[in-house]
Amino acid sequence: MTNGSTYTTIGFDAKRAAQNRTGLGNYSRFVISGLNQFAPDVRQVLYVPNPRRTEALGGIGELPRVELRSPGGLWQAARSAWRTWGITSRLEKDGVQLYHGLSGELPLNIRRAAGVRSIVTIHDLIFLRYPELYKAIDRKIYEYKFRRACEQADRIIAVSEQTKRDVISFFGTAAEKIGVVYQGCDEQFRHTASEELRQEVRHAYQLPERYILYVGSIEERKNLGLLAEAMSMVKDRDVQVVAVGRRTPYADSVQEEVEYFGLAQRFRMISGVPFRHLPALYQQAAVFVYPSIFEGFGIPMLEALCSGTPAIGCTGSCLEEAGGPSSLYVDPYDADKLAKALDSVLEDAELRERMIAEGRKHASRFEMEPLTHQLCAEYARLLA
Repeated sequence: MTNGSTYTTIGFDAKRAAQNRTGLGNYSRFVISGLNQFAPDVRQVLYVPNPRRTEALGGIGELPRVELRSPGGLWQAARSAWRTWGITSRLEKDGVQLYHGLSGELPLNIRRAAGVRSIVTIHDLIFLRYPELYKAIDRKIYEYKFRRACEQADRIIAVSEQTKRDVISFFGTAAEKIGVVYQGCDEQFRHTASEELRQEVRHAYQLPERYILYVGSIEERKNLGLLAEAMSMVKDRDVQVVAVGRRTPYADSVQEEVEYFGLAQRFRMISGVPFRHLPALYQQAAVFVYPSIFEGFGIPMLEALCSGTPAIGCTGSCLEEAGGPSSLYVDPYDADKLAKALDSVLEDAELRERMIAEGRKHASRFEMEPLTHQLCAEYARLLA
């Protein structure tokens, strides 16, 4: 984005990168790592509210052209306020030309930062689409922060076309203010897990010979109960379900369905799985199913494709964007259609191989290098 030896300095809200090991944290680290590898003219300043909580950064903080900033003085006793108000006064001192809110937020006074352009990434507006799934106070806070960020930002990044449509619909944002730059997934999913790791994972979770995999929190919106109902109709009575993710009270409802359909020996929900086990879990699955009613992007679909596992998702949001044309999609309320889709993949070897090959090809669009170049194009547009 620059010529000669001069760096473009970009500041980042790095709270999620430093503290969250999944979701927004993964996205933040993906962006930071990609810029470090493929944008050598970019200097990054990461604003981290708590210097004692940076374990999720791994080695990112030691990368060249990456610097960490944390609150000093009186701000140390008000870290949340520093993130909301205090960062802005630091930007000019740190030579920041562009500030990027990676998780839907910007400092409320970002406009006071002289000469600093701003950009915000919006991942989803599910709390507005399905307000009944959120506490009223949380909805109000999210809407205030996201709406204000979209109003104040010079540019908005949406992680999918679906999210772009939602920002336009809910906030009345002009379409030309929004660019779409997809998310990527961790590179580990693109590499074949070692046989040693595969055996470790098979033993740790007592994996069956053939299983259908689900990865994601076990909450109402993720709709895992649809898979339980569909399993009661799947022709292969030996195949099992392995559902991996954080449990919420909704998991009890799923368990009730599992027992109602007589699937107690064929349907397991597992929590606390370390990230390093996930590629081996994906790669040994017969098929991946993501029955979510609505997503902002749908990273697990992409993880499955990168792992060489055929994927089935649901219609109605953005899963077709993540899973591409080679994956199968069903109505999120039609268990019969899901059962038929599962039968197709489990029984038709030719279909399965085609889904795997074309899925890998689609997944190549989400590699770190092309996505980083797309993001840099958005930055350059603001800094021109």
